[in-house]
Amino acid sequence: MIRLIKRYGSRKLYDTEESRYVSLEEIGSWVRQGQEIRVVDNQTSEDVTAQTLTQVILDEGRKGTSFPPSELLHELIRRGEGLVSSGVGSLQQGVDKLLQASVDRLGPVKQMRAETDLLRQRLEELEAALGRIDDQPRPPAATATDPVKETVPPTRPTTDNENTNEN
Repeated sequence: MIRLIKRYGSRKLYDTEESRYVSLEEIGSWVRQGQEIRVVDNQTSEDVTAQTLTQVILDEGRKGTSFPPSELLHELIRRGEGLVSSGVGSLQQGVDKLLQASVDRLGPVKQMRAETDLLRQRLEELEAALGRIDDQPRPPAATATDPVKETVPPTRPTTDNENTNEN
């Protein structure tokens, strides 16, 4: 159901559903929650929804809370009248393109996040392996006072036959 808002000459906005005055901030909140609204001038009954929603965007931009991407604003200005005359379909296509571009930018971010997680896991495995190596007992190191033992390979006794064959 479309929520009807009346705009008075003083620029006050009156919500006919709740029978109270509302702010641009409240209207923005309703729209973000999926509520359809229609704003009409109380004197002329002219539909001023587009102007009011534009005011919502500007008001949020001034507060720094939310502002549409500049790509979308450029497209709105370029198409201007064309968007209005062609209706919601063209606007939906523009939003779809913007959404797809945003999703396309997320792909590399997701891939980088997955690679970072994998690297983190491998680093933890390496640290664990190094910890196991550090925990293993090591042979005592030789010091300068320790006698050095030379190992001479054992010699094999030779036989007389081997001695005569060499001559």
